[in-house]
Amino acid sequence: MAKNNKNGNNTENSYDESDIQVLKGLEHVRRRPAMYIGDVSSRGLHHLAYEVIDNAIDEALAGYCDKIIVAINKDGSVMVDDNGRGIPTGMHPTEKKSALEVVMTQLNAGGKFDRNTYKVSGGLHGVGVSVVNALSEFLEVEVYRDGKIFYQKYERGEAKTAVKITGKVKSKTGTRVTFMPDKQIFKNIVFKYETIEDRLRELAYLNKDLTIVISDERAGIKNEFKFKGGLVDFVKYLDEGEKSISGKPIFISGERENIQVEISFQYNESYNDDIITFVNNINTIEGGTHLEGFKAALTRTLNIYGTKNGIIKTEKITLTGDDFREGLTCVLSIKVPEPQFEGQTKTKLGNSEVKGIVQSITGEQLGNFLDENPSIAKKIIEKCLRAAEAREAARKARELSRKKTGLEISGLPGKLADCSISDPAQCELYLVEGDSAGGSAKQGRDRRYQAILPLKGKILNVEKARINKIVENDEIRTMVTAIGAGLGNSEEFDESKIRYNKIIIMCDADVDGSHIRTLLLTFFYRHLKQIIETGRLYIAQPPLFKIKKGKSELYAYDESDRDEILKSFKVDKKAIVNAGSEEGVVVGTGESKITISRFKGLGEMNPEQLWATTMNPETRTILQVTNENASAADKMFRVLMGEEVEPRRKFIEDHAKYANIDA
Repeated sequence: MAKNNKNGNNTENSYDESDIQVLKGLEHVRRRPAMYIGDVSSRGLHHLAYEVIDNAIDEALAGYCDKIIVAINKDGSVMVDDNGRGIPTGMHPTEKKSALEVVMTQLNAGGKFDRNTYKVSGGLHGVGVSVVNALSEFLEVEVYRDGKIFYQKYERGEAKTAVKITGKVKSKTGTRVTFMPDKQIFKNIVFKYETIEDRLRELAYLNKDLTIVISDERAGIKNEFKFKGGLVDFVKYLDEGEKSISGKPIFISGERENIQVEISFQYNESYNDDIITFVNNINTIEGGTHLEGFKAALTRTLNIYGTKNGIIKTEKITLTGDDFREGLTCVLSIKVPEPQFEGQTKTKLGNSEVKGIVQSITGEQLGNFLDENPSIAKKIIEKCLRAAEAREAARKARELSRKKTGLEISGLPGKLADCSISDPAQCELYLVEGDSAGGSAKQGRDRRYQAILPLKGKILNVEKARINKIVENDEIRTMVTAIGAGLGNSEEFDESKIRYNKIIIMCDADVDGSHIRTLLLTFFYRHLKQIIETGRLYIAQPPLFKIKKGKSELYAYDESDRDEILKSFKVDKKAIVNAGSEEGVVVGTGESKITISRFKGLGEMNPEQLWATTMNPETRTILQVTNENASAADKMFRVLMGEEVEPRRKFIEDHAKYANIDA
């Protein structure tokens, strides 16, 4: 209803004291969930589980918990149980209610701010469990403490019962939280077992004294993780299937100024480096001062050893940091009492004092290892020399390419249909499989901000190639030139020169398309990871079916989408089967006939269809590529795209039942 302004006139745009809203309790979390968990997609959903798990992990870091049990229940809820100290349940001195209720229902309430309670913590902001509570249809918590069992239930962040004692225990302590995500908030509330399992496996490697049990009651699956070898076991797991040239993983550890450092690494015969870093169990995907310290120590120590022992001849070639990291698999984990995070996603460590500490500890212990293991040291440095030779060959190949193209080097690839807007923030580049689809995309696009780069055939599998072979590949060179920033792991890379805010991979929805998409993802992950880490890489989702009834045409992106459309037309799903195939004519209950067409490729769509289904920002579906779990992603690329056949064969055998392969 319209309000009156001070002159007594009705107005829809008045602004007075009645417009000031006071959101009580956790209501503001429910209004703006993305501010607290990133988004309300599958990523945000799983973030809820991680928030509760991280509370249990912090108890382990404090030395009070050695077992965590996580279960996805049959009803889809998640239970996290730890044997830590248990959340305090007594009366809070200022809030005049149980401390348990304060922790569960108020932001910025928790024990992480007091360094006497938690010297090191992954959850630093005190928002975790209360945010989970706010975004859950229901949440139940049981606390085992002081010989009693305390219980409280909440619905959408509000306490529905007082904290009450429901039983007694002899010696058990800890906290059990069970929560059901709210369907009013999340588009999909189905947890993926594999996603949570990957994170728990990683946490078990990082905390070698901890046992973690995970089960999926929906499917009867259960697994237990405990890795006494800690980071050494982690490196072995990541390098499973690779041939090590340095024997068993090297382990380095030390503590200075209350900063604990643990590092494990080894060299293998591959051409990529994989360094995964953590601070207080948080995956620092953007690196930071701890990574800088390790890289500096590795380069300096190996260089000094190689030169001193006559393996590196300085007059022949100069080695760079990249050369010393080829074939390196490393996990670096540090514990910092007061971490300072920065960067695009707040996952870059900024503590200046950490660099020197990591560099000093690494340099001393690696130097000792090399002196005590001269044969391994020689193998490592000889590999670094081969990497330097390949890098030099790549440099010469780039120079030759520039001479051949002459004035065109400052220009763009001839087959790139660029956009007219020059502001990268507004521009997007489609990497399109095949000239046919590329032609349709060029005609159907919005030329102002959409650029099209058709790709011919399958690009090089960069997992199996050295840098000199990569820079000689025409399709890769074309992509790198179009994007504009250079290769991501070279000294030439300049993030400020990236020409597009979105880079969208658009391939056919068939086996070949999946293979091309995987090759492209491998290239970006290994050589333009900054595109992924800054949220610029996407995968287009072209429709699988066109459903035509009379003059109307609707598009379905998968089988369930197709079934929903048919349901709206009052056509039974069984009718498709009766029609003989997924492509054919289906006749309704006395209605006009319905034709279902399955697209075999992007090239089958005319420009208007491609725009309407796959390229129009108002109607398209694109999936953002993220790197939330670096270790799982790295492992997957090695298995699917690496040299070793056996791990790939096992993966295919284990996952064949989930495949959807076109005939």
